[in-house]
Amino acid sequence: MDMWIGFAGIALFLLLTIAVMERGRKRSNDFDDYATAGRSFGPFYATMAYVNTFLPGTVFISFAGLAALSGLVGYYLMAYAMLGVLLMLALSKPVFRWGKRFNLGTQSDLLALRYRSRGVRIVASIIGIVSTIPWIVLGLQSLALVFEFISGGVVGPLLAIVISIAVIVLRQIWTVRHGMRGIIVSDMVQGIFAYFIGTVIAIGLIVALLTNGHGFGDVPEGFTSLRGPGDAFGPLYAVSITLTGALGTWCWPDIFVRLFTVKSTQTIRRTAGYAAPLMLIFTFSVLTMAYLASSDERVAAAPDHVWFILAGDGGILLLTLACISVIGATLGNVGANIQAVGAQAANDIVGLIGRKDKVDVRVAKWAVAITTAISAVIAFGTLGSVSGLVGLAMLSYQGIVQLAPTLLIGIFWKRATAAGAISGMIVGFALAAVLQVLYPAEIPWLGGLTSGIVAMAVNALVLVVVSLLRPQNGKERSRVDELWAITAADEDPKTEHIVLTEETA
Repeated sequence: MDMWIGFAGIALFLLLTIAVMERGRKRSNDFDDYATAGRSFGPFYATMAYVNTFLPGTVFISFAGLAALSGLVGYYLMAYAMLGVLLMLALSKPVFRWGKRFNLGTQSDLLALRYRSRGVRIVASIIGIVSTIPWIVLGLQSLALVFEFISGGVVGPLLAIVISIAVIVLRQIWTVRHGMRGIIVSDMVQGIFAYFIGTVIAIGLIVALLTNGHGFGDVPEGFTSLRGPGDAFGPLYAVSITLTGALGTWCWPDIFVRLFTVKSTQTIRRTAGYAAPLMLIFTFSVLTMAYLASSDERVAAAPDHVWFILAGDGGILLLTLACISVIGATLGNVGANIQAVGAQAANDIVGLIGRKDKVDVRVAKWAVAITTAISAVIAFGTLGSVSGLVGLAMLSYQGIVQLAPTLLIGIFWKRATAAGAISGMIVGFALAAVLQVLYPAEIPWLGGLTSGIVAMAVNALVLVVVSLLRPQNGKERSRVDELWAITAADEDPKTEHIVLTEETA
């Protein structure tokens, strides 16, 4: 009986989300509207969309599991979440204004504008897609855990993956139909359940733990210190994962496109102001709940399951709400990831191969469907990875952070060139892959630095050196100066449908 109550609650939540999407539907066959929602959303929608994309369902699982397993080091999520908000403020003017003036729709659209290079656009898209698909798989695995727990163990891992894929496929029908507008509207509903109701549940569980013998003084030895000098992971490990998360935040195609969907730069600033306290309170509550639960033997045996174990103690209704919180966060993240990968594949790879100025929205919809199918196949092939999902999350970050030098240096340094960007991305991504195979967690002889951070440093160095050795010509310097003038203007520009001429570099 309890299982059917849980599944009924989840079904009602999914129906509510679909109903809200249908209510906010705006029919359009234009790719620009499909990818950016007409740049029409205000700060409340933008806040929920950003948070729902930045904090996926695995926050309740792998990141909470890290806090339950390792203590204070798990709180690095809070640190890089706040750094990510600060980076949003820094990027707001150039990214939004360039996007509006030149009608940009994807992350690699912006890179193509900045560097005027087909090569930069393709390499950046490939890195973004390759790094994002494991994150989509992570979302499918997170959903599978929901269905295992809500069924009381009746649904096994294989069937749970099948159900999670079915839910995502059902959800993607509306993603395909509505594009980014549907994603943003549904993020509001999903975000309310994930972060507002999720926070209330987490605080309630904290109170229950504190009043039942699981206080701050009962956590295992070593939980009260950050990894640093003398730690097995090395003195720089905590710094590395925090920096990777902060810089990688705005390298994800799905989060980045959020800056293209809002009304103005002022909207982005207000979004940052709303998002910061919401993220801080939510992450602190969930991580503290997991931290205190570390003294529970059941949690110690399965840290990734901490959210479900504690919620299950409160009965089926609490467990159902807790599961809906995970589903809400997961659907927002997975939906946005699939949408972004589909848009990039259509616009930045298929579109370039076909040499079309504008991509038919049907191509983007097919790309979304294919991305979903590929992710489902990989999810089936990684059933044994359900435990310790934080490793998969960190693996994705090692790859995506290789876009940071091209993106951030390119936006804030005029002299960065296409040749430097392409060289840096290729060298950085290849080096990150090799180092990740050799050192999956950290590099001991470099004080605990991770593969992504080391490769990113080399990536940035290559970009700068090549840019200095092969500097821009006079025409390119003049073009870049015009971009900087748009950023420095007193007001946001009007949208102009300008065809960007790209070099083959």
